[in-house]
Amino acid sequence: MTFLVMEKHFLLQIIVSIALASILALIFRLYKALVVAPRLLRHALKQQGVGGPPPSFLLGNIIDIKNSRASPAAAAAVAAAAGSPASHNCEAILFSAFNEWRQLYDLEALLGNGIVTANGNSWAYQRKILAPELFIDKVKGMTNLIEQSTLMLIESWKGLIEAEGGKADIKIDDYLKKFSGEVISRACFGSSYAEGEQLFQKLAALQQITAKKGFSLGIPGMRHVPTKHNRSSWRLQRDIRELILALLKQKNEENMDKNMLGMILKGAAESNSKPSPDAITKFTIDNCKSIYFAGFETTAIVASWCLMLLASNPEWQHRVREEVVGICRRKPLDFDSLRHMKQLTMVINESLRLYPPVGVLAREAVKEMEFSGTRIPKGVTIWILIITLHTDPDIWGPDSYQFKPERFANGTAGACKLPHLFMPFGFGPRICLGLNLAMLELKILVAHILSNFSFSLSPNYVHAPAMNLVMEPGNGVRLVIQNLDAAS
Repeated sequence: MTFLVMEKHFLLQIIVSIALASILALIFRLYKALVVAPRLLRHALKQQGVGGPPPSFLLGNIIDIKNSRASPAAAAAVAAAAGSPASHNCEAILFSAFNEWRQLYDLEALLGNGIVTANGNSWAYQRKILAPELFIDKVKGMTNLIEQSTLMLIESWKGLIEAEGGKADIKIDDYLKKFSGEVISRACFGSSYAEGEQLFQKLAALQQITAKKGFSLGIPGMRHVPTKHNRSSWRLQRDIRELILALLKQKNEENMDKNMLGMILKGAAESNSKPSPDAITKFTIDNCKSIYFAGFETTAIVASWCLMLLASNPEWQHRVREEVVGICRRKPLDFDSLRHMKQLTMVINESLRLYPPVGVLAREAVKEMEFSGTRIPKGVTIWILIITLHTDPDIWGPDSYQFKPERFANGTAGACKLPHLFMPFGFGPRICLGLNLAMLELKILVAHILSNFSFSLSPNYVHAPAMNLVMEPGNGVRLVIQNLDAAS
């Protein structure tokens, strides 16, 4: 009996010892990952003269960055004080902390040169499948599809104008999103916006939740904690997956050879890596989400900013309208005629310069590298502030915060001292695949709006740039719109 008690006691001691050793090992690993590793990275950079504000335990500078970001109300106050919309200094509104830190600490070596690098075999595999579907020759074939979606928007605005007695104060954002959603639905899914409306709504809700999380995403392990936002996010992700799977099932019963989704599925199935059915499904779901964020939301937001700038600069609105009407008088609006609309392209580029849809790019060094004489240790995440690069007076001149499309008169190459720093769609190997499609959408949309309507900023418009994953008008864009024949 005594022997059994001793044996049990001995086993208990072993179990306790193993448990304590496991806990200590876990604590050591967490300490190494959360404290030692970041400290070593900061030390490696500091030795080269690249410093930064003092970090707090675990959170680093997340709280500093979050506190520095203006609320929509504060942003509106800053914008009004800056004389907006004549001045477009979004950096001061959205990223004031970075602007201060750039002056206090030597971060120039890490900013401003377009670090856009490949990210392994997974990226190369996906690009190989997706890129051919967005080459210029394929995009040309979408011209009629985009024009049909544009005409739907034009007719809806004409109806509102007629109902309001010849002039209407319209909040344009949702109309532009519906237009962009219609294009993406037809081009990628072979359906209409109405058929995929529930999916778009779920994706929009997921974007809003992700934006509300903000910089808490950088807190170690936070994404796994069942907070209210995380639970909502997980639920939406499940719903989105089910909706996309239902869409795939529906489209599998149809002929998908003529739309992007079908070609993506075909390309993935015929890949040399021979992915499993689950891998093909995951690949397709992930890219459906990517298409939404890159092709739906961002295109609509760029269009909102572009129309806001044209509304607040009537001389440029008139100049571009004359160009569009003059070219379309000689030939129908098609891909070739759009190429000759030089001033329209200048206005779109200037809109993208002042209000790039993605204000910040983040890139992690997957291996140690040297950049501009600075050694970047493996594991360092580099933030590239596109909005800063696009409005730096040293690069663009003293009028960098003003709307001046003429700076693009000789194309992007002649627009500033360092043309490669104009990167609204990224730069290098990782440049946005949807560049050609987005530009075609914007040109057709703006050309049709200008040839049908005259518009100005509404007295109810409040200029308040906001960062919600993409840089969007915090209070939307309101325009007073009337038919062109009534305005003349």
